Amino acid sequence: MNMQDLMVYRDSSSRTVDKYLMAHEGRVIAVRRHPAVLLLPVLVAVGGLIVCGFAATITNVMWLWWAWLLTLGYLAWKVIGWSVEFFLVTEHRVMVINGVLNRNVAMMPLAKVTDIALERSVLGRMLGYGEFVMESAGQKQALRNVGFMPYPEQLYLEVSGVIFGAEDESPD
Repeated sequence: MNMQDLMVYRDSSSRTVDKYLMAHEGRVIAVRRHPAVLLLPVLVAVGGLIVCGFAATITNVMWLWWAWLLTLGYLAWKVIGWSVEFFLVTEHRVMVINGVLNRNVAMMPLAKVTDIALERSVLGRMLGYGEFVMESAGQKQALRNVGFMPYPEQLYLEVSGVIFGAEDESPD
């Protein structure tokens, strides 16, 4: 994926993100988490379908399908939650905005970030996601681990450039 594709991915983010910005702030990076965050809810829904189908054929009790609707509701809730969750970097802050009914905004000023690391599991490498681990000066921050980041290497370089400056130190 090239930079232009990532920009389109970012531009598709919700306008609701902008209401968490200060008047003098503009978003530099705004992305949703990788869709792999939905793997567990999908597996629960598929597993529920298999269990309910098997149990309904053996017992011939059709009300068991209502139990499967619960797993579908769980999946729908997680998809809605994923669609309104954003990782946001501005010139001044790093934020994670999430929550469907109750909105949560975890924020860390860029000046407090002393280190950022990218961690990738085997599954993350196969599916194309990673986890950012941010260290801060002094106290423990609310925003330390940000998992399921899409395009992890590219985002890591961009976030590092925003946090630590984008000086070009390549030899001539």
